[in-house]
Amino acid sequence: MNYDALIIIDMQTALVEGHPYNETIVIQNIKNLLQACRKKKIPVIYVQHDGGAGDELEHGSKGWKIYREIAPLPDDKIFEKQYNSAFRNTGLHEYLQKIHTKNIIMCGMQTEYCFDVSCKVAFEYEYNVTVPRATTTTFDNTFASAEALSEYYENKIWNNRYARVISMEQTISEIDG
Repeated sequence: MNYDALIIIDMQTALVEGHPYNETIVIQNIKNLLQACRKKKIPVIYVQHDGGAGDELEHGSKGWKIYREIAPLPDDKIFEKQYNSAFRNTGLHEYLQKIHTKNIIMCGMQTEYCFDVSCKVAFEYEYNVTVPRATTTTFDNTFASAEALSEYYENKIWNNRYARVISMEQTISEIDG
């Protein structure tokens, strides 16, 4: 698989410091994706949520910033969003079209909210989406544990419907060619 872009969604300080499920492994896996993609000159794109005034993800606040361990480099592209979808009113789709993108790797937060919507919209825009296992995360809620949500979305919602959900090892191998 020849990948055209890596898209990292909402891996922001306030969310990561809230200690989502599988936090350490997810961060390390994203670091590994970043390293592999940058080595192969695959564009890295960040999507950053702005929750508005007073929100923990308010534009410019400490919590709004991309988490320091996976912070963007100067050449990386950043899109800000105000909706669950990484594509709605952000310019992301237009940018991906401009750089002739077809095959994307997606990772980030939150599994059942922004990430899920963004994965489905990418599918609707006819991108070939790959989601490496253990590169998305979320929090426990009153209906399900974060672990159950992650497994459910990877195995029952996304895989072979909206995306290919594959191991990190396979993803890195495909990136490396």
